[in-house]
Amino acid sequence: MNKLKLYWSLQIGGWFTFAFVQILGFLLLGDMQLSVFQIAFWVLEALLFLITTHLFRNFVIAKNWLALNMAKLIPRIVASVFVLAVLVYVLRMMISVPLGMYNPKIAWSFSNLLGLSTVYALIFFLWSVLYFIYHYFERYNISLKHQAAINEIELNNLKSQLNPHFIFNALNSIRALVDENPKKSKNSITQLSNILRNSLVSDKKKVTRFDEELKIVKDYLGLETIRFEERLKTSYDIHPDSNMFFVPPLMLQTLVENGVKHGISKLKEGGSIYLKTIVEEDKFKIQIRNSGIFKLNGTSRNKPGLGLKNTRQRLELLFGDNASLQIFNESPNVVLTELIIPQNKYESTNS
Repeated sequence: MNKLKLYWSLQIGGWFTFAFVQILGFLLLGDMQLSVFQIAFWVLEALLFLITTHLFRNFVIAKNWLALNMAKLIPRIVASVFVLAVLVYVLRMMISVPLGMYNPKIAWSFSNLLGLSTVYALIFFLWSVLYFIYHYFERYNISLKHQAAINEIELNNLKSQLNPHFIFNALNSIRALVDENPKKSKNSITQLSNILRNSLVSDKKKVTRFDEELKIVKDYLGLETIRFEERLKTSYDIHPDSNMFFVPPLMLQTLVENGVKHGISKLKEGGSIYLKTIVEEDKFKIQIRNSGIFKLNGTSRNKPGLGLKNTRQRLELLFGDNASLQIFNESPNVVLTELIIPQNKYESTNS
């Protein structure tokens, strides 16, 4: 059962159970005969609670209260439940009028108003506690899944980055430059060092700034350009606002590596890598175009680097359904990898 179905099942089941308990209590303890109007009143009262708590839930989501700490959240909840209690009390009186159960002397007496409002406030407070506890455990569970995924991804990444073939190729390329172009060889050593350091010294952050990720991509492509020489051409079209966004660490480098390894390296004449970013109103697009052909049935092509499965899993854990990753043939000789990330205000922390 998905979250929305679970929510409505609990809402409808819970509030109408509340109405049933009141009806049952009246039958067992009441001195008066139960009328149809009284049953209708309690059912309508339960419906009123259901609608009110649902609207309150939408308000909580809109104001992002789920992200608040306890010190900020509790005062808001306490104030809200009393406002909701008074509101429901007034609406409850309005419901009683057409049912012939309205008595203004009793309805608006201070003791009745205070007593029932307090009871309603406690009911709303209990509902709020259950709602926030559910989301707390859900977020905790997601955090555990994310950490487990990060651990697996990091292990796979270390295997990929520290592959002997990768190191030997890079070192051989640098060795060839030592006598020919000492300055360029020193720069290449720095690039290789940056890549290895980024793989080995990981602080396990969920996200990293786009400009930091872009540096690793440029270092990687700089090394590959030495190895492929004229067979590899690189170009960039980076939107000036791209640095405001955060991306999963090593994800962009992995996707670029995939384009080189499974696209350009397979072509005798080589090809090009074109990295472009697009900033729209509510999302951030990263497009990687590389020469080659994307084969849907090619097992190696469908499991690039860390693997599309792990990559999509990371996106889902971080951004839910608002992020996506696609790889397809844009034209007969061009593969497009498009990563879409929602507008986010992430802080690059361990929380």
